[in-house]
Amino acid sequence: MTDGAACGALRRALLAGRLVARAAPGTLVLYAVPALATGVLPVATAWSTKLVIDRIVAGGGRAELLLPTVALVVTGVVAALAPHVVRYLRTELDRRVGLYAQDRLFTAVDAFVGLGRFENPRFLDRLRLAQQTDVASPPSGQAVDGVLGVLRSTFTIGGFVGTLSLISPLMTVLVLVAGAPTLVAEVALSRRRARTIWDIGPAERREFFYQGLLTSVEAAKEIRLFGTGAFLRGRMLADRRTANRARRAMDLREVRVQAGLGLPAAVASGAGLLWAVGAARAGELTPGDVAVFIAAVVGVQGALTSLANDVAGVHQALLLFDHYVAVVGAGPELPTAAAPVALPRLRRGIELRDVWFRYSPGHPWVLRGVDLFVPYGTSVGLVGLNGSGKSTLVKLLCRFYDPTRGAILWDGVDIRDVDVAELRRNISAVFQDYMDYDMTAAENIAQGDLGALGDPGRIRAAAGRAGIHDKLAGLPQGYDTLLSRMFFMESDKDDPATGVLLSGGQCQRLALARAFVRDRRELMILDEPSAGLDAAAEYEIHSSLRRHRAGRTSLLISHRLGALRDVGLIVVLSEGRVIEQGDHAALMTAGGEYARLFTLQASGYRAGSGPEAQSALKDVR
Repeated sequence: MTDGAACGALRRALLAGRLVARAAPGTLVLYAVPALATGVLPVATAWSTKLVIDRIVAGGGRAELLLPTVALVVTGVVAALAPHVVRYLRTELDRRVGLYAQDRLFTAVDAFVGLGRFENPRFLDRLRLAQQTDVASPPSGQAVDGVLGVLRSTFTIGGFVGTLSLISPLMTVLVLVAGAPTLVAEVALSRRRARTIWDIGPAERREFFYQGLLTSVEAAKEIRLFGTGAFLRGRMLADRRTANRARRAMDLREVRVQAGLGLPAAVASGAGLLWAVGAARAGELTPGDVAVFIAAVVGVQGALTSLANDVAGVHQALLLFDHYVAVVGAGPELPTAAAPVALPRLRRGIELRDVWFRYSPGHPWVLRGVDLFVPYGTSVGLVGLNGSGKSTLVKLLCRFYDPTRGAILWDGVDIRDVDVAELRRNISAVFQDYMDYDMTAAENIAQGDLGALGDPGRIRAAAGRAGIHDKLAGLPQGYDTLLSRMFFMESDKDDPATGVLLSGGQCQRLALARAFVRDRRELMILDEPSAGLDAAAEYEIHSSLRRHRAGRTSLLISHRLGALRDVGLIVVLSEGRVIEQGDHAALMTAGGEYARLFTLQASGYRAGSGPEAQSALKDVR
């Protein structure tokens, strides 16, 4: 191990120890004392056994046998009880460390300003490995446990080496030399094990993905209708086999190395035993000496193996812990202002000035020199074909990403100079890929503004605007009904019928209610707010949105162009550029892309025969 690697390992060890000490200082002390004490028990047992045997052979009386016999009994009782106490304290330590580590990890994840890391496969692999720190046996706990194991083995080795040196210094050196290579080999194996875990990360992530598909209610319909279960299962098993091959190769390497290193240790033990028997026959050793010699040889070799395993375990745990440290210490991926500027009240408008954006240098440009002004108090509609950059523009406004070039100004202030939390507090949104939370109806709506959790009136008012109040009020537990069948509330565990699944259109109304409860914000973003609704519901929702948007600054994205006829300004995007802007009448008169798309969409309704098609056209127009 190089000096740099050693310093890195020491730094990680100190961080792991600090984390464990902060998470459970009292439990750590209670665990460390008996864990270390067990290291001297084998030595005490061996010496007590020697004294009992020698005094029996010498014909010693009861008084002479009393003390070593009592010591032997006490060490036996402690040896029997200590593992159970240590195991309980270790489990309790893991629970406390896991809770503390989980809180720190997800606090750090929550502090990520943008979305870039969540779309980076390598970072997702690191995040998955970091989450092992908050499982039943976190790497930080494993590292501390390994350090205690190293100390415990050191105590055992020290005691037995002292014993062996009194009997035969030469045999002491032989036993130590035979066991030393195991330590070096186990450290090397631990590095390879940690590398294997990292290498199989993509295959395991794909396996988890296919597992999710095969067990999720969202995919169940298509999988069964299209008959793709066997195909997906095959891919899942293929990724599982890929990971298994890597693990199998690692296991075979371990077997070869460990078996090869076990031979010198066995030879040393055999030579030592032959020497001890010969010395006893020559009268150079007492029967007690032979017993303690055998115990010492076995104890030193066992402790050396434990020491090697503990050192390797610590090394591997620290390599895994490094993923946790990297995530927790990553900091925001978007630059934050050292002295943030106060976000001004929106009175003039929001300006996109020559905005260019792509997701990475290897990706194509999504936005190409966009210049756009969203006037205060005006509803602006964004129109364009799929991939034209509409949803990306929304992500930039929310500062999930920063423009690659150009700037976004909020009443003249660059939003990169503003505290991102303050910016987002002034934005309400319904995203095209909105979330369905496995929570109660009230909690689903209150995700838009957690302050509404204690205000049922606000939640009901928002649901009313979204046209979902009657449905939610009529559920078995009203707004307290769990909108999921994945699990149940504690109060509902005896009544599975209380878990309710809403339809797609109802879920979209719920997402709208989430935006409505986040009222009185400076900017409202509506990205396809009615995509999953029927014609009547769409008309109702857009009527409600029209009333809600009146006098407010809002950005509306919709492929249903009839829903945008009443907005103050329509902006047409094509291949990341603004190619047209104006109100509906002006754009229709201009006969450009908007007029073409609107006419094309309207002709689809006109092509229908009967009053229903004409009614649908009227609703969306």
